[in-house]
Amino acid sequence: MQRRTRYSDPLPRLETPLVRQNGELRPASWDDALGLVTAKFKATLKTHGPDAFGLFSCSKSTNEMNYAAQKFMRTAIGSNNIDSCNRT
Repeated sequence: MQRRTRYSDPLPRLETPLVRQNGELRPASWDDALGLVTAKFKATLKTHGPDAFGLFSCSKSTNEMNYAAQKFMRTAIGSNNIDSCNRT
């Protein structure tokens, strides 16, 4: 019998994004939530530049997940501030 993993475990998953409004979390559409994240990322990039961002990866992530994360940081954000606990 195979052991359940974090990928197959039927734990509850996020189905509706929550956006903080007036100090409270409220349900939002995926388009609204992702639009807010995009706007905040762009504002931070404009104000502080790409070095304001960093990524710390987990050793339990798959190679594919780590590759996608570093690719996003380097191409979309323009930051090389990437580290992982794999090397420690």
